[in-house]
Amino acid sequence: MLPDFDRFGRRAEALMARVEGVLGRVEALLPPRAEDPDWASVVAARWRRRGSAGQLHAVARPHAIEFDELVAVDAQKAAIDRNTRQFVLGLPANNVLLTGSRGTGKSSLVKAMLARYANEGLRLIEVDKSDLVDLPDIVERIEARRERFIVFCDDLTFDAGEAGYKALKVALDGSIAGPSGNVLIYATSNRRHLLPEYMSENLETRHVGDEVHPGESVEEKISLSERFGLWISFYPFSQDDYLAAIDVWLAHFGVPPAKSAREAAERAREAIQFALQRGSRSGRVAWQFARGCAGARGLASRAVAARGRKAKRPRA
Repeated sequence: MLPDFDRFGRRAEALMARVEGVLGRVEALLPPRAEDPDWASVVAARWRRRGSAGQLHAVARPHAIEFDELVAVDAQKAAIDRNTRQFVLGLPANNVLLTGSRGTGKSSLVKAMLARYANEGLRLIEVDKSDLVDLPDIVERIEARRERFIVFCDDLTFDAGEAGYKALKVALDGSIAGPSGNVLIYATSNRRHLLPEYMSENLETRHVGDEVHPGESVEEKISLSERFGLWISFYPFSQDDYLAAIDVWLAHFGVPPAKSAREAAERAREAIQFALQRGSRSGRVAWQFARGCAGARGLASRAVAARGRKAKRPRA
């Protein structure tokens, strides 16, 4: 006896109708998808995951850093500025990996690009390492926009097997979909190849005649970093570079230049002592010293003003 296909079909239709009804009620309980930022007025945003969905949150006060305030990194500034300029003008440009010593201006240089080119349509989206698996969703939201977007991943390092590692590889060069013309990835890291390197991996190296062939573990680690078309390396500051950076940041915070050679020497001595305490000479340490110095001068000025007002009060 042949099965009653009409009866089965009616049951399937009824079941599908019930499923759609249940889904509709569940969707009604879920919060609505947040609107994307108004990119005509917003220049920076963060991608934040809430449960199973991610959202773009506008940054109300982006950290604006002037391009000329970054010293001792002239070659690095020229390289990233040229690449970003190409991108903003709609010309071919590369994804960028900035690596090297801590505190030397890697992240600051990316932020300076936003301040320099925001009026020409450049926008910045900050994405945490743990959210890199959402890169396809982020690109889908912005690929039809006329603005040019930099997806910024700061202090990027991976451990073996992390999901974000493979997601970033695919986003850089490896998806069946072509790259979006208005999106680039800029990443900073203290590691050149973004992954920890172990002594045991050197044992995998093979010698074929006069040639040296790295092992598979090394090749896998290199395969991610080499997908960035532009590598920019940063190095520790010399003492002269460090003191030059302090002069720039002191001026930024409104501290006037030293009035005498003696005052300049005393200020340099304090700055060097500060760097020795921190165990590092870098742009970040210079900024911290200048910030503390400016605050201390301001506090002293207020104390002097308060004593002057107190002295002028008439005695009872």
